[in-house]
Amino acid sequence: MTKKYFGTDGIRGAINSKNINGEMFFKFGLASGTYFKSQKKKKQIAIIAKDTRLSGYTLEPALVSGLASAGMHVYTLGPLPTNGLAMLTKVMKANMGIMITASHNPHHDNGLKLFGPDGMKLSDKIEKKIEKLIDKKINKNLSNPENLGRVKRLESGTNDYVKILRKNFTKDFNLKGLKIVIDCANGAGYKAGPELLRSLGAKVIAIGVKPNGLNINKNCGSTFPRNIRNAVKRYKAHLGISLDGDADRIIMCDESSNIIDGDQIIAALATRWKNKKMLKGGVVGTLMSNYSLEKFLKYKKIKFIRANVGDRYVKEKMKKNNFNLGGEQSGHIILGKFATTGDGLLVALEVLYAIRKQKKASQFFNKFKKTPQILKNIEVKDRSIVNKLEVKKSIQAAEKLMKGHGRILVRKSGTESKIRVMGESTNKKLLTKCINIISKKIK
Repeated sequence: MTKKYFGTDGIRGAINSKNINGEMFFKFGLASGTYFKSQKKKKQIAIIAKDTRLSGYTLEPALVSGLASAGMHVYTLGPLPTNGLAMLTKVMKANMGIMITASHNPHHDNGLKLFGPDGMKLSDKIEKKIEKLIDKKINKNLSNPENLGRVKRLESGTNDYVKILRKNFTKDFNLKGLKIVIDCANGAGYKAGPELLRSLGAKVIAIGVKPNGLNINKNCGSTFPRNIRNAVKRYKAHLGISLDGDADRIIMCDESSNIIDGDQIIAALATRWKNKKMLKGGVVGTLMSNYSLEKFLKYKKIKFIRANVGDRYVKEKMKKNNFNLGGEQSGHIILGKFATTGDGLLVALEVLYAIRKQKKASQFFNKFKKTPQILKNIEVKDRSIVNKLEVKKSIQAAEKLMKGHGRILVRKSGTESKIRVMGESTNKKLLTKCINIISKKIK
């Protein structure tokens, strides 16, 4: 059974659309609060964080109202990276954590991500149970007046999160002598990112740290890495860090201005962790992971498994196979030793810890040469277009041409009204031809 509201990473869409509005967020709060309250935990606590979208001011009160109406006590944390919310959900022993965000999407989108008491994103099974409660009549889930939840704002969220991150490393770890560029995408990490790096002694050039509610991810952040490339070159920095709107993704840049994507970061960390005997099992990638990453890990005798796209599915496969490293090309990287979901700042610290003495990021990265890859994101009104016979025939025709020379992947976006068409091959001419065959038919 397909899900009605939840996609690959929570609920997401255009603000004031069918699902992303105050009325629906009240229902989401009421339904999720009712579900977690039924788990019969002594304390009934929900914590909420958000990114910097203007629409957060309309959605958060509605969500809080729904949760309190279900009898949940609510703590609001303000802007905080997604994994900060996940970590604090666990530390505060809350029933649930909710992140109001549309991640790397533009400001006119918003949504939410739900976490259980273990700091993990919810399973499909639990999401379907919550969906059933969303569609129930409101008065079925409302608490009696004496059982309503209380609401409190906590101002210490950023400081608490930074302390948790620092505790994962040795007390003498510092970044003195390192010049670092960080682009916070005018998003949730705009305070925590620079504060963390400065607290460790680094000289920090911070960009994307002036959110106005409308400029999140706008020509900045992990989907626009040229900013850190230019800044690293201009300021002669040792490293560039680029986060997305909720800071669960990271793209980096070495001192020579080479952009380092998630696949290259994973390759470097897997190599280091294997050498240090820190790697458990192997690495989980996704269907989008570059083929050369798979070949490189095989050469290094490191197991590699592909999961469906979405860091939740990566984490599920990591847990199932007892692996402690996984992630996506887009920069969602899960360090299972430290976290339950992607965390750009945590990954940045792990990389900085590795290069703190040599100070040459280029020596740490660039483990393999990528197989040429083309990705086209095609906007559509209805994502089910991929199931149409003529589109299926075009995919089959492209796969027939590509056979033995590479691979083709066509999938619906789980977060946007787009079809993603990806291909990999060393034969660039053939690759372009195959991608165009499918793209033209979808368009």
